[in-house]
Amino acid sequence: MSQQPVPLPYTDPAFVADPFPLYRQLREDGPVRRAVIAGGLDAWLVTRYEDGLAALSDPRLSSDVRDAADPRVMQQLPETERESMLSNMLRSDPPDHTRLRRLVSKAFTARRVAELRPRIQEITDRLLDAVVPAGRAELVADFALPLPVTVISELLGVPFDDRYDFQRWTDDMLLRRAEMPDPAVVNEAWQHMRAYLTKLLENKRARPGDDLLSALITARDEEQRLNEDELIAMTFLLLVAGYITTVNLIGGGIAALLANPRQLELLRSDPELLPGAVEEFLRFDGPVSPGIARFAREEVEIAGVTVPRGATVLIASAIADRDPERFTDPDRLDITRQDNAHLAFGHGIHYCLGAPLARLEGQIAIGTVLRRLPGLALAVPPGELRWRPGGLRGPVRLPVTFSPGAALPS
Repeated sequence: MSQQPVPLPYTDPAFVADPFPLYRQLREDGPVRRAVIAGGLDAWLVTRYEDGLAALSDPRLSSDVRDAADPRVMQQLPETERESMLSNMLRSDPPDHTRLRRLVSKAFTARRVAELRPRIQEITDRLLDAVVPAGRAELVADFALPLPVTVISELLGVPFDDRYDFQRWTDDMLLRRAEMPDPAVVNEAWQHMRAYLTKLLENKRARPGDDLLSALITARDEEQRLNEDELIAMTFLLLVAGYITTVNLIGGGIAALLANPRQLELLRSDPELLPGAVEEFLRFDGPVSPGIARFAREEVEIAGVTVPRGATVLIASAIADRDPERFTDPDRLDITRQDNAHLAFGHGIHYCLGAPLARLEGQIAIGTVLRRLPGLALAVPPGELRWRPGGLRGPVRLPVTFSPGAALPS
């Protein structure tokens, strides 16, 4: 197997629209494949399911970017983030990760998520009420975007009027960075975000409410609390994780159905299939692509390939989740698929804490769209859909038409 790095062509519209032919070739080339990823970084892609599953639980692979040998990994972060934003669950390892996750888990409970169902349904119907009279909509801007933004804002206790600000700053830090890198824009956005979150936490301390931020401020693990940097970092992580990836799950799931009309009609006729359908959307074309970054603490052998200390290891869930050794007919969307243990939410100690909320939002959003928008169809040829480049995958816009007599909320 050649170990010359293969560039992932993020500026190629054909690759951005459909990366899976190249992903398939990389997987067939070998279980661990060197590639040039976003930012020009040299990474080792883990391309097969069983190897990816093992790598996600391997303590020799760190989540802390400070373990990366290539200084450009750290330089991709805003300057101030290098000092303060490395103290969240996503970028930490045990014992810090264990402590942080335990503290946050005390506030982010399954009960709290389950109680959100009526409110998520209410927001979903209100957003669709605004578009159904026209018989057409842009389902990212009009629906898939504002739904999770509203939900996570209310869960955290972010004032309604502030939502567009943090959405814009997040776009500048993450989405636009992937499309047209500009460190000055990223740093300015983060400065605004940090100042905002600092003030928000001050207000929550003075006037706590029944929201996640208030709970995080008071969360304890024996005598330990989240310090100020950890609170800000955790708030930012929850805000971003509860917003961007869910936008992509909803928009990408609907796009997948529109490209597979028989699956769409099957799901419309049998809403009981919704939970399994959402798992299939996550496997088939998930919101993170190609996958999850780790950094080798030491020289490590993965699937017979020696990866050097300090290397960036990309556990390519988007490639592994189409591994024919694990999934039958993996390139086919099948909402009835059983035993669908995909890697879209990760695995092991870093398994996504927000997975139950993402699943709930995806099920309600997609199910309600199918129920309320009969005759749903793309308003443009499929080849004209534009997808996000870089590590976050989903349609940028999703223009659709539907029958004028759209259903009322039930």
